[in-house]
Amino acid sequence: MASVPKSVSKQAEQLRETGNVAFKKERFGAAIDAYTEAIVLCPNVSVYWTNRALCHMKRNDWTRVEEDCTRAVELDNSSVKAHYMLGRALLVRQDTTRGIKELEKALDLGRGADPSGYMIDEIWAVLAEAKYKEWEDLSDQRAWKLQCLSDACRQALRVHNFLESSPDDDESTASKQLEYLAEVFSKAAEADKPTEVPDYLCCKITFDIFRDPVITPCGVTYERAVILEHLQKVGNFDPLTREPLEPHQLVPNLAIKQAVQAFLSEHGWAYKTN
Repeated sequence: MASVPKSVSKQAEQLRETGNVAFKKERFGAAIDAYTEAIVLCPNVSVYWTNRALCHMKRNDWTRVEEDCTRAVELDNSSVKAHYMLGRALLVRQDTTRGIKELEKALDLGRGADPSGYMIDEIWAVLAEAKYKEWEDLSDQRAWKLQCLSDACRQALRVHNFLESSPDDDESTASKQLEYLAEVFSKAAEADKPTEVPDYLCCKITFDIFRDPVITPCGVTYERAVILEHLQKVGNFDPLTREPLEPHQLVPNLAIKQAVQAFLSEHGWAYKTN
């Protein structure tokens, strides 16, 4: 790959700044023009592609969002914004599986990011909606299949009892068999019934399921954005233990993160947000 002269790189950066100014003023057409010129000069800079994609997203031009973010990901696979916007674009055109995959990648990359570029809540909102819809559709399919199987079993049991019964048989036996059958299918359907998310998987402040859990030196786990906001606005202390606490002392709680992922994989209803 040929290197770009410094003068060209500088000109491209100036165009990016021009695009940023236009974007802030919601002049998306002008911003797109500036970013496009920057791309022509330096086509291998990922941020120029993601910036232009953001403009296209503001215009709901999802085809171009997908095109620009695909290129941005090729250039920089660690770009949170590129994976996030690509995921949204794929969801819009009903490519749910790939869209969710890109959003999950963005969520994973975004954990622990610099606060100035922190997007976890934004990513989670879109991902949770998509995952809940996916679970809802699968749940409806499972419920329909269970109902069909239940009806078939009940009918088969009735036919069996009719063919095998004698005048002396106790009708209560057949009735109990049907009751047992109903219990079996009721038990099978329980997996799709929403209950409560275990307390240890929820933030002690918001009571919401964790997205980016961090643990303090005292062993208390919080949602990263929530505890950082507390430290910034209230004071440098643990809100539960009241012990002194600094931002740099927060450590990702990988065990809770994995536990949340395992729980959500089995209980898709938990993605539903209030």
